[in-house]
Amino acid sequence: MRSNDLTVGEMARRAGVAVSTLHYYEAEGLIQSWRTEANHRRYDRRELRRVAVIRIAQTLGIPLAQVREVLAQVPSGGAVRKADWQGVSEIDRRMELLARLRGQLDHCMGCGCLSLENCPLYNPQDRLGTTVQAHAAGWEKRKNAKRHRTHLRPEHSFAKSPSAG
Repeated sequence: MRSNDLTVGEMARRAGVAVSTLHYYEAEGLIQSWRTEANHRRYDRRELRRVAVIRIAQTLGIPLAQVREVLAQVPSGGAVRKADWQGVSEIDRRMELLARLRGQLDHCMGCGCLSLENCPLYNPQDRLGTTVQAHAAGWEKRKNAKRHRTHLRPEHSFAKSPSAG
C-alpha cells in the first residue's frame, strides 16, 4: 500500500459516506480507485477532496452529470478550483433563485399578512389545491351516501330463521 492510499472503509469513514456511495461515485466516473494484488480497492487520499466537492454539489442540487463534467476536466489527483466551476450555470441559477426567495421572505417577514391581493408567495393558479378540494368534497359526498345506504339495510342475523329448519 502506498503512503497516500486508503482502504474503502477508511475512505468512507473519513469522507463521511457509506462504502456503497463510494462504489456508486466510482461507477459514475466521479472518483477513481486502484486494486491491490488481492483485488482490494484502494483510494488515493486526494480523492477525499473530490468526494467533498461531490457532496457539496449534491447539497446545492447540482446534478451529478454536471459534477462529472467539471471533475473530468480536473487532472487526477488535482484540486478542484473556482475556475473549474465557472461554466456551471446551475450554480448561478440557484443563487439567483435564492436571492429572489430571500427578497420575498424579507417582505413577508415584515408584513406577516399573507394577503391574497399583495403577497408575493400567494399562488393564484393553485390547480392542485382546487383539485384536492374538489376531491375532498366528492369523497365526503360518497361517504355520506354510503352511510345513508347502510342505515337502510336490515340488520344481519346469524341465527337460523324459523323456516330454515
